[in-house]
Amino acid sequence: MKFRCAVFLMMIAASVSYSQTFGKYAGEFMTIGVGGRALGVGSAYAALANDVTASYWNPAGLARIEYPQIALSHDERYGNLINYDYAAFAFPSGKNTTNLETQEKEFNAASFGISIIRLGVDGIPDTRKAWADSNGNKVYDENIRPDYNAITFFNASDWVAYFTYAKQSSEDLFYGANVKLIRRNIGEFHGTGIGFDVGLQYLATERFVLGANLQDATTTLVSWNTGTNELISPTLKLGAAYVLEIFNGKLTPAVGTDVRFENRRFSAVANVGPISFDPQVGIEFDYKNIVAVRAGYNDIGNLTLGAGIHLRKLDIDYSFAKFDAADQLGNTHRISLRLTIEEEKYRRGAE
Repeated sequence: MKFRCAVFLMMIAASVSYSQTFGKYAGEFMTIGVGGRALGVGSAYAALANDVTASYWNPAGLARIEYPQIALSHDERYGNLINYDYAAFAFPSGKNTTNLETQEKEFNAASFGISIIRLGVDGIPDTRKAWADSNGNKVYDENIRPDYNAITFFNASDWVAYFTYAKQSSEDLFYGANVKLIRRNIGEFHGTGIGFDVGLQYLATERFVLGANLQDATTTLVSWNTGTNELISPTLKLGAAYVLEIFNGKLTPAVGTDVRFENRRFSAVANVGPISFDPQVGIEFDYKNIVAVRAGYNDIGNLTLGAGIHLRKLDIDYSFAKFDAADQLGNTHRISLRLTIEEEKYRRGAE
């Protein structure tokens, strides 16, 4: 399997070397998602996001945290071939106050965050020099054994760092934005880029929340050292969630969709001309803020399941995604940790 991946990545490297500009599917490495809770509900999280992972799902939701939070996760995909790692930190700043003279409420609650994602395949064999003579010329003779000592190894990795600012604008409206730095590496080839996300969350009622996150809002350019450019088109994440109190807990159904503008006619669930739609749906039942169970159906057509345990300051979330070709690709399991530094001196607005 690793050999097949190596061949695939070498083909990508070749396309980087000889193409000029390509854009379709260029941002796929940033679509996997973060956090066990979000993935457990099928990634229908644009409206639900209200913790440190909101930096990815909807930066506006980061303004709703009351204490600093740290998140970590790791999973291995496709038969342990691909490593996917995530770490994030966020902290609240400012508080809402009331003007004593006018009795008007002033909304100064904000939050800051930083998140880092790495997607990588490590230890890929580079056999390009294994079939070469002493002068470095390739030998095309099936009777000549390759020089295994000439085989080297390289990594293919994608790094993304998100820098997030979020603020409460009114009693019901929150907004936020990301600046994200991108670094892609395939052997000796590398590309760098910068992108921007903007998000909104609106509390229509105490129970009903709407969310929108425009990722790569200005079209993100990734420039490679070969002179090639990648263009990552915008993706609009839309979502809605409703909270019901039932059986001593909270039942939260959520829906969402990813709207893309890359003319995805065959890989998307639905499309209208060049605009495609990939819906998600999920549901969560949280019993007395002690334990939660989740289920969903994500945008690539996979069933997802999940569970979470709430400890005093630590949330442990597990998610499972089933692939139709599990015998070849393997299913995906993920465990994520979220630590809330729930001490009064760190609370939003504390002196």
